[in-house]
Amino acid sequence: NKEIVAKLQSLGVEAIGLSGADGGLLRAERKKRIVIIDERGRKRAIQGGFTGSIKNVNTKLLEKLLNLGYLVVVSPIALGSEHELLNVDADQAAASIARAMKAEKLLILTDVEGVIIDGRIVSRISVGEVEELQPKIGVGMNRKVMMCARAVTEGVGAAIISSGLIDDPLLALEKECGTKIIP
Repeated sequence: NKEIVAKLQSLGVEAIGLSGADGGLLRAERKKRIVIIDERGRKRAIQGGFTGSIKNVNTKLLEKLLNLGYLVVVSPIALGSEHELLNVDADQAAASIARAMKAEKLLILTDVEGVIIDGRIVSRISVGEVEELQPKIGVGMNRKVMMCARAVTEGVGAAIISSGLIDDPLLALEKECGTKIIP
């Protein structure tokens, strides 16, 4: 978080770094159990530990900071119902914030160029196609697609999954690259 803020500041961007716990930005419910894939490739349910599902985003705090001219960088830690710190994955945090803020676009950056199905990058997936395509999408990417589809279903204009390893990853917001999840 702070490295990203420092880099943005060096580029002349007024940035502020927060965790989801700061100002109650992200409120979550602690997960009782989570599903993992063991070393044999089988799914197993284990104790949820300190992981959570986001239930609320403090949009007033974000709006105040944005209105003051700050770009807000959020690390994916949330506050639980007993004020405990909960780990929430970055895709969930980004999608939850985008939904709550009614963002025009959500950009999820990853280490591949987009969603790969049958050996090729798919340029567009409609929300209606997501369930049908799930078995063909890898586990880590599947979660990203699900978070993006939910965001689009709940009011975000479009979601894009693209590479964060290229020179200017933000170009995916304007150009046709990566995979776009559409209504």
